[in-house]
Amino acid sequence: MPMSSFAEVALLLVLAAGIGLFGIFLRQPLIVSFIAVGLIAGPSALDVVHSDAQIDLLSELGIAVLLFLVGIKLDVKLVRSLGAVSVMTGMGQVLFTAFFGYLIGLALGLDHVTSLYVAVALTFSSTIIIVKLLSDKREIDALHGQIALGFLIVQDLFVVLAMIVLSAIGIGAGGDAGHGGGSILSVLLSGVALLVAVILFVRYAANPLTERLARAPELLVIFAIALAAMFAAVGDLVGLGKEVGGLMAGVALASTAYRETIAARLAPLRDFLLLFFFIALGATLDLSLLGAHVTGAVVFSLFVLIGNPLIVLAIMGAMGYRKRTGFLAGLTVAQISEFSLIFVAMGVTLGHVTDDALGLVTMVGLVTIAASTYMITFSHKLYALFEPFLGIFERKGTPREPTDFVATDDNDDKVIVFGLGRFGTAIGLRLQKRGIRVLGVDFNPLAVRRWRELGMKARFGDATDPEFVAELPFQGTRWIVSTVPIHPTGLSHEDTRRTLIQLSRTAGFSGRIAAASHSAGDTEVLFGAGADMVLEPFQDAADRAVELLCGAAEEDRTDIPEIATEGRVVT
Repeated sequence: MPMSSFAEVALLLVLAAGIGLFGIFLRQPLIVSFIAVGLIAGPSALDVVHSDAQIDLLSELGIAVLLFLVGIKLDVKLVRSLGAVSVMTGMGQVLFTAFFGYLIGLALGLDHVTSLYVAVALTFSSTIIIVKLLSDKREIDALHGQIALGFLIVQDLFVVLAMIVLSAIGIGAGGDAGHGGGSILSVLLSGVALLVAVILFVRYAANPLTERLARAPELLVIFAIALAAMFAAVGDLVGLGKEVGGLMAGVALASTAYRETIAARLAPLRDFLLLFFFIALGATLDLSLLGAHVTGAVVFSLFVLIGNPLIVLAIMGAMGYRKRTGFLAGLTVAQISEFSLIFVAMGVTLGHVTDDALGLVTMVGLVTIAASTYMITFSHKLYALFEPFLGIFERKGTPREPTDFVATDDNDDKVIVFGLGRFGTAIGLRLQKRGIRVLGVDFNPLAVRRWRELGMKARFGDATDPEFVAELPFQGTRWIVSTVPIHPTGLSHEDTRRTLIQLSRTAGFSGRIAAASHSAGDTEVLFGAGADMVLEPFQDAADRAVELLCGAAEEDRTDIPEIATEGRVVT
């Protein structure tokens, strides 16, 4: 007796929970676990996934929400400043991969047409997987995350053009050869029209509409989902793709006062819906096609895993970015996309290539998606491993980063604050009010810019970067304060606070270090790692509230905290 769609989805959720738990036990990224669920439930194993339409619908809605949440946090000024490097890196990677991929295909004995199809398929990177990984690591707002998002959008536009050209070839074979140019022009005009619609919406409707909707928070969330789905549907209809449409929907609400509220409420829904995307991806992989070209798959996989990051690193280094930024951004293109399989499948349908080519690209997809997931998850450890060999990719002075993000004359700073969110900013403002010089550090360029707008000095940098930490003005610095948020449920298990403590001491910092904690267990770990003080924002705020309620005088607190007791801080 066949299962109902509801029963299939229920079974998939049970499998996802079980395999995901097993993956966490083995400290594996959840994306790998969820793709494994699709493989197990798909035609190559249990063959229990038959409600393709329902699963695809949930998957596509998840894609729309994911890109919507990326768009809603985009800073227009930052996009302008990163446009050049995004275009140059995106086009450079596409041309490099296509050219050398074609030559590798010929060297492996593939015919010219098959080599061309495989080479073009290898140029596509998965925006969905990369954005999900960077979001889980809280690096989508970092400089390398923003640059990666930029050249992924360039890749997506290339995907659109490639699909249109291939569709035009298919239509031309049927006798309508003039349709291809019209399709490309139609897509370009549709893109301009969609952009104009977003600009008009932002200027005249976004703020008043969201203010009215915010009176009923549930309605605001429904509206956000509806906008994401509508733009994604329009984007898909006109040939731009759901990704571009969902991103534009987010940009349409990025200037409103409620964007943080919307993002916070949609994040759990995004994660739930994307589960079905990864399951659907795993279920579409036919393992029976994988054995024909093992040697070719290994060669092409190594080319994608090593060659793509190197070309990104080289281009960004030539443009004046630091080797660390180029390396972290380059890792994001070390895999192929689900669109790669679709592209080659279209070639099979048109009779240009055989099923063997699809099997080859499928195997490359499996290897590169799994491997790059680990590479991005543990990117900082990989950088530490390869950093001694990357000097050739960095220009002297790295002009693109210091010009935008590095302050000068920092030798007399007394406190360095890592993490310029609400808590870090509040600490910085109060220290400055007391006449204490403060230097702020964050890996989010927008946070650095906001900090400077408040009249304080700031640097763009990563607390886990040994080179950056070693270059900080430690002379005369009394305190290092880390308010960087820790998200233990993400894919990255690195504790930024403990890393910062270790790197600071290694670099010769002799002052005191304070770190923020949100649990008693965390507090003990931080003291054990060498923290001199542990700030517990909720506990400290409660203590201060009681002091105020009991009539404590404001002038009693005339200096920054100096005394730490076992377990937490006395303020």
